Amino acid sequence: MHIVFNILSWIKWVGLIGILGIITGNDTLTLFFLFFLLGFVDIFRNFPVFLQSLRQAFAIPLIYFRHRFNLPSKDNYTHETEFILPFDGQWLVVNGGTDRKTSHSWCIPTQRYAYDFLIVDKDGKSFSNDDKALESYYCYGKDALAPADGEVVSVASHHPDSDVPGRGRIECKAHDLRGNHIVIKHSDKEYSTIAHLKPNSIIVKIGQRVTQGQIIARCGNSGNTSEPHVHFQISDGESFFTSAGLPIKFKNVIVTENGKNCTTEYISRGQLVQNE
Repeated sequence: MHIVFNILSWIKWVGLIGILGIITGNDTLTLFFLFFLLGFVDIFRNFPVFLQSLRQAFAIPLIYFRHRFNLPSKDNYTHETEFILPFDGQWLVVNGGTDRKTSHSWCIPTQRYAYDFLIVDKDGKSFSNDDKALESYYCYGKDALAPADGEVVSVASHHPDSDVPGRGRIECKAHDLRGNHIVIKHSDKEYSTIAHLKPNSIIVKIGQRVTQGQIIARCGNSGNTSEPHVHFQISDGESFFTSAGLPIKFKNVIVTENGKNCTTEYISRGQLVQNE
């Protein structure tokens, strides 16, 4: 059945032939637009994730109104907490930054300042041997750390890891975009989310106090992800779907660029980073 869903998902693009029908006035070719109806296969393939995506989309204008069209930024937001990276060792910022150019998802306020991290070797590869095997990825199973002191307010640990189909494709097996995840309250307006964790690896529970640097789980590949990595973001509320993302001010992070090391408070896509 999984293979059938994949085939139908690809076949829907035959509907592009319908554009040629409109241009040429050929009614027969125009009928190819009907193949786009197979797009509903993707929706019902994982309906809970589809609903979460809608929820996140519908929340966009609400977030703008709530902040009077002045969303948090590095220039206007005063941090209450200094964070460390949620892992040990050197990782690559594969996605994320504090401006439109480097942002994880600039047009989605909830994930505007989110980051994706993974480990790469000297050749820039994130895995060795079989790229379809999760264990081949350098970051898979690595410890995830509490980025700052706080209280655990949400936990999900029962979702399975997703497969790695390759070429950046995503086959989410979880019924949650985040897969297995932890949400920590650091202050009334600062909540961190660490997502895509390994199934049954979370070792904290709701209501538990955690300290900065404490091991809380392990990196996995659960949720809406194309390969193992750590997704990390800070929001001004507990909800992943309706809270505004906040720029993250880090404490003593070492950035490696062009063979040189420096410490910084804000990091960006393409940098190799580690805690001091």
